[in-house]
Amino acid sequence: MASLQEDDLKELVAIARAVGWGAADILREMKPSDFDIQNLADGPVTAADTAANVYILENLQATCGTQDFGYLSEETYKIHATGEPMPQPFVWVIDPLDGTKDYIKGSGEYAIHIALLQQNRPVLAVVVQPALEKLYFAILNGGTFAESPQQPPRPVRVSQRNQIEELTVVASRSHRDERFNQLLNRFPVQNQRSVGSVGGKIASILEHTADVYISLPGKSAPKDWDLAAPELILTEAGGQFTHFDGTPLLYNQADVSQWNGVLASNGPCHTILCYETTQILAAMDGGQ
Repeated sequence: MASLQEDDLKELVAIARAVGWGAADILREMKPSDFDIQNLADGPVTAADTAANVYILENLQATCGTQDFGYLSEETYKIHATGEPMPQPFVWVIDPLDGTKDYIKGSGEYAIHIALLQQNRPVLAVVVQPALEKLYFAILNGGTFAESPQQPPRPVRVSQRNQIEELTVVASRSHRDERFNQLLNRFPVQNQRSVGSVGGKIASILEHTADVYISLPGKSAPKDWDLAAPELILTEAGGQFTHFDGTPLLYNQADVSQWNGVLASNGPCHTILCYETTQILAAMDGGQ
């Protein structure tokens, strides 16, 4: 299979949506007493992460096989890591539970990410917010849609807010160090709100309750599975999602960490915000 055509992507996104809803049911039905929390170096892992991961992998592999399709999952990456990109032409990138800390706390601010890569870029994406019973999906050049059990798919577009003073930046509660706080203090966008999970943050841009998301390079740099699905649902809704220098993100590289800093936005002020972020970080690093 040389490349995926539009009909292929439509069929695969329907499968991914069904799998996403199934995984959401698993996460909602788990009780705190079932979590069996393991505090690993990269953050806590629960029995819920594992159960959702197994469900997603089994269902996708049953449909797609393993000859043409690779599977890059947060929960199994270290087990199968070779230090090389996956060789298959198409790679599923999966985070069965983005925002584990929020899931454990019961805040509801967690998400499921499922993306499909072709030539290191996402061509299909599903982001589910189980607690809100909402799912976003997109295929390349096909737009972004939101659905719920009570609501059929509807197209979603980002806001057109284009005045920096009107924008809102969305940030984590848990992944915030002093460097990030210093950046936010100097950042041109001073309206702030906190949301757990990257999927939830990008969903807030889709729903017009925020406009900007920033991830700094460093020890907490996001991984492929944090960003691939959220990126496509944002860009297909009219937003932008790049490194600080404006270059696109590449996935399924030898290193799954996105070290170079990432800025996502509703679009109109994206270039200037990338520039301002770079200038602020340079001034901070220069001791000014």
